[in-house]
Amino acid sequence: MEKTFKILCPTDFSECSLNAIEYAARLGEKFNAILVLFHVLNREDYQKLSPMDTDGKYQLEFIQEKLKNLQKAVMEESLMNGLKGCEIAIREGKIVNGALDFAKEINADLIVAGTEGMNELRTNIIGSRASRMVEQSDRDIIIVPRKVFFKKPRKFVYASDYLEEDKLAIQKVVEMASFFDSEIDLVHISSSQKAIDKSLHMTMVDEIRPFVRYEKINYVLKAYRDDLGLGLENYLQVAKGDMLVTLSKKKSFFDQIFTKNLSKKMSYFLNKPLWVIKSF
Repeated sequence: MEKTFKILCPTDFSECSLNAIEYAARLGEKFNAILVLFHVLNREDYQKLSPMDTDGKYQLEFIQEKLKNLQKAVMEESLMNGLKGCEIAIREGKIVNGALDFAKEINADLIVAGTEGMNELRTNIIGSRASRMVEQSDRDIIIVPRKVFFKKPRKFVYASDYLEEDKLAIQKVVEMASFFDSEIDLVHISSSQKAIDKSLHMTMVDEIRPFVRYEKINYVLKAYRDDLGLGLENYLQVAKGDMLVTLSKKKSFFDQIFTKNLSKKMSYFLNKPLWVIKSF
């Protein structure tokens, strides 16, 4: 029996998380997936706002009603277009740990989350919760920036660092791109223009091609003297990419670009969704 694809979408009902729900639902249509809308109850935050509701009874009822309304809207819009189902769930605890633990519990294939929530509007970089979720997740995660609404992706930009795992990761990108008849740019950003880089690039292209049965793929080598992250941002804009995809493994491109100050560096890409591939 074929396993049903599951997408987990944490929500705090902010504008940003509602955008993420739309994104998750549209992807769920293509994967014939079950979408799980998930909220983590934070009693401490709530009691500051409503100190009289000591047992949180009204908070729970309020959250359940909001989730049911979202579930109804998603089902009315997406069931006819291929989404297999939409479920809701609530847990109490810390938001990041709660979402990641629940993803494991339901064996989610993909997490789709917004970049900032109600408590993160005071920062002008990607929300710290979203960046921690990316760092700590053991499964694929797509981060949807604030004010980015779903549109059919014309081009995926896959940032490669010539790792063996790229051969597996790119197959996931091909699957999603084929749903939308999108292009894929497999791009390597180098800090030099040496001949050895070009030679290595051609070798990698020759190795990866047999793993990619897809016509709309381009293999690109770009050199930028400055920060690799800025170079990738520049390429994303010039190439008109709609989603940045990167593999998160030791010594991977993702780790080179985003580690040390993940939340700050991810702010480069606040205007495009970021898909971080974690597993195969």
